[in-house]
Parts: sequence; structure tokens; C-alpha cells
Amino acid sequence: MLRPALLITLLLTACRGPSDRVVVQNKGSDTMVNLAQAWAETFVLTHPRMAVEVSGGGSGTGIAALIQGSVDIANSSRAIRPEEADAAFKRHGRKVVAHMVALDALAVFVNSANPTDSLSFEQLACIFGEGGTCESWSDLGVTVPGCRDNQIVRVSRQSNSGTFQYFRETVVGPKKDLRLGSLDLNGSSETIRLVETTPCAIGYVGMGYLSPRVKPVCVSSGPDQPCVPPTALTARRHEYPITRPLFMYTLENPTDAQRVFLDWVGSAEGLRVLEHTGYVAVEPVVASGEAQ
Repeated sequence: MLRPALLITLLLTACRGPSDRVVVQNKGSDTMVNLAQAWAETFVLTHPRMAVEVSGGGSGTGIAALIQGSVDIANSSRAIRPEEADAAFKRHGRKVVAHMVALDALAVFVNSANPTDSLSFEQLACIFGEGGTCESWSDLGVTVPGCRDNQIVRVSRQSNSGTFQYFRETVVGPKKDLRLGSLDLNGSSETIRLVETTPCAIGYVGMGYLSPRVKPVCVSSGPDQPCVPPTALTARRHEYPITRPLFMYTLENPTDAQRVFLDWVGSAEGLRVLEHTGYVAVEPVVASGEAQ
């Protein structure tokens, strides 16, 4: 007996000419864009009559595109907001469904010359948070070689980034903001490159983007909590305090093509791609977004 996903694929193939392909539009989280691209490239090897077109722009951008109806799947490194799910329901008459596809450790990292090995939420809030007073590495008892004035260079993300939102809410606090004066970049790769070449810099990024040319630090959530490094194991065990779920959002009752791709993402082949790219597999979880 044919598996349902394979049967749908064959039906889609039979209904189209040799040059036609069913295209699934996939957009959103910059954290997830390399993972989504790897999934798309591997998926089409066994589904040649289908294509998955992937683009980034940030979690907020992907969710906005899903609301507008210009994409099939929105990638997001944060949970959808109730008002976003409401807007999608009002526009399409269908609820938003969250497909949790992975776990990610949001790594805090410094230049490789920086002797800092560990930071607490309190110290990170002092560096990044509104009202924080940590301007110099000296404020943390650190002297950084090659950092001429020892001033901290804060590297952050644009506000439409799910990584920005999750870091702000988890580390600084849901009712607080990040302080002005940081270098707010569009993407994870840019963040890595800047910290790699700037001895004074500190940034944060999804674990899958970490490079051996920068130095991740262990993080503690409080004075009595252990300092935990960002690794696949600590994320899987939910020991690392900035571990987050990664989502693919669709409208309810997705098309056959969307369902085939999402089923494949959760298959053994999809999980192999996931772990190869540095993310952490989770048990498949599907939950409805809030909507009226």
C-alpha cells in the first residue's frame, strides 16, 4: 500500500504536464533560512514535481506574508502573537496552525580574543537592556586584548527578527526594551562576521549559525542557577536557559502540497537534514494559533 504522502505526490504528478511543478512558498525567520533551504533542496530530490521556494526577512516578515496570503508557510523563531493570528483569521476565515519543527539554543558569543567565558541574565541585561549601565568590559571585570578602549560593542538584530524578540523577552524581560546604540543587523551571518572581526563586540545568534571563529559563552539565568553552554544536548534537555522552539506556520486545512512537505520535514529524512545543520529535533507538535 502506498503511503499517503507518496500517493498525494503521485496524484500531483499525474495532474500536471512534464514541465509543471507545484510550488510551495516558504518565508520568514533568518535563523531558519539555512535550515529551510537545506530541507527544500533535499526534499525535491525525491519529489521532482514539487518545488519549495525559500526566502528570509525575519519571523515578523514571514508571518505578515502568511496573513497577506503571499506565502504558504511562514518560518518563525518566536510564537505568533494573538493579534497576528486574529488578523489571519479575519482575512482568510481559517485559523493559523503552529508546526513545531525544531529546538534552537540562542547562543550569546564574543570575539575569540575575549577572555569572557560566562555571563548571567543580569549581566546581559546590564549590557543590552534599557537602563543598563555596563558600557565597558571593565564593568564586568574583563580586559579584552585588541579592544583599544575596552568599550562594549553591542550587536543586535532588527525589531522584526524573532531572535531579537525572544532575546529581549527572555533575557531582558517582557516589559523592558533593549537599549539604544546597538548595531542592529539584518541577519545572523552578518552578526557572526562583525563579532568575528571586532574584539570589543558581543552578539547573539541561533546555534546553527555559530562559527569556530567566535566564542560562545555559557549562560546562567540567575545567581543560584548553573552556567550552561549552548549545545544540542543542553537544548534537547532544556537545560540551556535561552532554548526556544522553531515553528512553521500555515493556515488550517493546508493544501496537499503543503501537507506533503510538512510531513516530509518530520520524517526520518527531514530529521537527518535538521540535525546535520546544527539544530535539535523535537517530537512533532501541532497547536492552533489564537484566533476568533
